[in-house]
Amino acid sequence: MPHWFEPVADHAGAAYLRYSFTKGTEQEVGFLVDELKLGSGDRLLDVGCGPGRHAHAFASLGIDVVGIDISARFVELAAAGAGAGAGPGSGSRRGARFTRGDARALPFAANSFDAVVSLCQGGFGLVAGEDGTVIAEMARVLKPDGRLVASASSSYFAVRFLVDSDTFDAGAGVNHEIAAVKNEAGEDAQFDLWTSCFTPRELRLMADRAGLTVDAIWSVTPGAYARNEPDLEHPEWLLVATKPAAGQAGASR
Repeated sequence: MPHWFEPVADHAGAAYLRYSFTKGTEQEVGFLVDELKLGSGDRLLDVGCGPGRHAHAFASLGIDVVGIDISARFVELAAAGAGAGAGPGSGSRRGARFTRGDARALPFAANSFDAVVSLCQGGFGLVAGEDGTVIAEMARVLKPDGRLVASASSSYFAVRFLVDSDTFDAGAGVNHEIAAVKNEAGEDAQFDLWTSCFTPRELRLMADRAGLTVDAIWSVTPGAYARNEPDLEHPEWLLVATKPAAGQAGASR
């Protein structure tokens, strides 16, 4: 059965890259390269890569990138380089490869990647009730001493600034939105969107269960990633965690 997001992606296609929240790729990738301590030749997995904007930007810096997304349309666009103009070295697609797959069952061997990311509520945050499985899978494919970053919607912000057309399920921590999504021809279609929202404590518990050490949880805005301590003013969290080497116990900051 298709995931609920697939019809959204099929309709949006390359028009997804016109939305304002996609315009901060260069800043986000620059921040993450430093945060993850990435260098040329490191192997990175982008979970829920969409049309590939982050993956292409990382690859342009010499990083060996694999992107995975549940949407066949987005994987097609990513492989064609649709997101390659969204970051540093925008003409280069060196090192970026893409595959279709489910974040809840990543088709990669354990200990395969130096770093794993899931950004802009890609693979993580769109599977209400199973988000812990996504984090566990990301941790599984990460090498010991490798680092993980996942962005997540803030429950605090979602409730504080809830718009009239949205419904927040306090029991599930899920925000329901009916959104008009434009396609490449500029035509609107209405879709139901469900986004999981979190508190820092929930993210720490989820990471702990996956055997990760939480290094930091930052409050961020898309396109303006920074090391802000958790607050009520930013729409997203940025979870940064490390997979301990064998014999080391995971612990949260």
